[in-house]
Amino acid sequence: MSVLQMLQDRSNSTCELCGSKENLSQYTIPPSLNENVANDVLVCKTCLDQIEGNVEMDTNHWRCLNDSMWSEHVAVQIMAWRMLQRLRGEGWPKDLLDMMYLDDDALALARATGEHEDEANKIIHRDVNGVVLEAGDSVVLIKDLKVKGSSMVAKQGTAVRNIRLDHENAEFIEGRVDGQQIVIITKYVKKS
Repeated sequence: MSVLQMLQDRSNSTCELCGSKENLSQYTIPPSLNENVANDVLVCKTCLDQIEGNVEMDTNHWRCLNDSMWSEHVAVQIMAWRMLQRLRGEGWPKDLLDMMYLDDDALALARATGEHEDEANKIIHRDVNGVVLEAGDSVVLIKDLKVKGSSMVAKQGTAVRNIRLDHENAEFIEGRVDGQQIVIITKYVKKS
């Protein structure tokens, strides 16, 4: 059974955030690199577009988090927490966040993308062209890179998908190249 089928079974083919039954797709929560039921949620196109920042946030759409934040599935709780963090300036999300509980491991994963940070305190990762990089983005290497501690050379033009961000240093990202997890300096990549 595929991850998508398991998510559909788990959610009864409804968006796990808002309850919509239309235009559903699987979303892997960054910074996860692997698709699996523990790291993925089933979301509708409306939720997905707002999660990925493709459209402006519709605050009223996210009132559904009042219900989904209580899901028994940790991945759904994490996404609810992240979206409430994005909306906390609206007032009502702050009240929900005060009621919400995540265990230490789930909270660490929820905080991995920096949603809880104030804009002034966030570390911003930028590619060689100054484009902002987000966890889960795909990048392309702009030059051959020797991988420290190995004989491997990551070739120019190599695509690195589903990157992770170093939350302590704006110059470092992580990604898989030829099956090996490596640290890459942001000035050697461009967002694809």
